[in-house]
Amino acid sequence: MKIGFYGLGRMGGNMVARLLENDHEVVVMNRSPEPVAEAVKLGADSAGDYQELISKLKPVIIWLMLPSEIIEQKFSELLPLLPKGAIVIDGGNSDFRHSRQRAIRAAEAGINFVDIGTSGGILGRGAGYCLMVGGDKPTLEVIKPVLEALAAPYGWRHFPGQGTGHFVKMVHNAIEYGMMEAYAEGYRILKDGPYRDVDLAAVGEVWQHGSIIESKLNELSVQALRENPSLEGIDGIVAESGEARWTLETAKELNIPMPAIQAAFDVRLASQKGQTNFGTKLLAAMRNKFGGHQINPIE
Repeated sequence: MKIGFYGLGRMGGNMVARLLENDHEVVVMNRSPEPVAEAVKLGADSAGDYQELISKLKPVIIWLMLPSEIIEQKFSELLPLLPKGAIVIDGGNSDFRHSRQRAIRAAEAGINFVDIGTSGGILGRGAGYCLMVGGDKPTLEVIKPVLEALAAPYGWRHFPGQGTGHFVKMVHNAIEYGMMEAYAEGYRILKDGPYRDVDLAAVGEVWQHGSIIESKLNELSVQALRENPSLEGIDGIVAESGEARWTLETAKELNIPMPAIQAAFDVRLASQKGQTNFGTKLLAAMRNKFGGHQINPIE
């Protein structure tokens, strides 16, 4: 099928490539021209503005893959230009509370809004993505071919309701914070403990075979440690991108304690104030491995 795609960042560009590789047609748009040129080389069509993007789509289905800081602006610009019955998908890391509001605004304009939490990072082009899909079922049936092309085997599921997909993804990312912090602390004590010559990558590798803590995050930690055992050149400043913060805000409203996720979140905030160590360096290395995030964000 044919779909418009606005936002060709680290994940968006790879998602477009995966769609093209699965014989879908994609019309791309981006704030900077270089990623558009790369997508066109792979077989995509391009649009210079919203009107051109809309004119090239029948029916009008547009996937927004934009940072949470700008999604409201871009959604507000696009909404009044869309024909009734159009479908807008927000596949970025948006606050589920805002997604619910956007769904209401879209419905009032006769537009179908779908929120999709997307996980898989820069690895998703080859392995497929995990898609946590909100919205209503009739709209889901229309976009199902796109979901099946993007997702890993068994890697997408519909969670009925507006904002539900982003809510599930928000909690996913909060859990990710906690898991990453646990690995980082474990590897740190291995490094700084009483046995100074422990091969950390070898430890991680053996954990990947039959261990209860085997995981993709540990696999990526092993890769980082094998490439750079001392994590030299990594400053250890770790960004937080919103999802854990929103989870903690929601938990507070519901009076649900989340001590592990709170602690992991606080470590990231502290790193931004200079409280760094081997563990925060490993956190930064992990983020770079799965998401392509800049390893030293203040450079």
